[in-house]
Amino acid sequence: MEKTIAHKTITVNEEGYLTNFTEWNKEIGEELAKENHIDLTKKHWEVIEYIQDEFKKDSPLSIRKIGKSGVVDIKEFYALFPSGPLKTATKIAGVPKPASCI
Repeated sequence: MEKTIAHKTITVNEEGYLTNFTEWNKEIGEELAKENHIDLTKKHWEVIEYIQDEFKKDSPLSIRKIGKSGVVDIKEFYALFPSGPLKTATKIAGVPKPASCI
């Protein structure tokens, strides 16, 4: 289905995840963060960039992997994205929901 966000029409699935990563840009990320009640900081962007890099490498994501990334530890990851950190962070990053998320 289509959704207009940051003056751009994007395609999302029934859970609100982008279905085409190439439609993502920083403005869309900022709007998705606002929808999830998150004000993005430099640290949020570092996590988002890490998630996008892993997605581009076709590397599966998990909370444990992000905790071992050197970008953020698990406790800080939960603090940055309090309600379902991996689901929220991947949605804001414009990548599909990881298989490890239910």
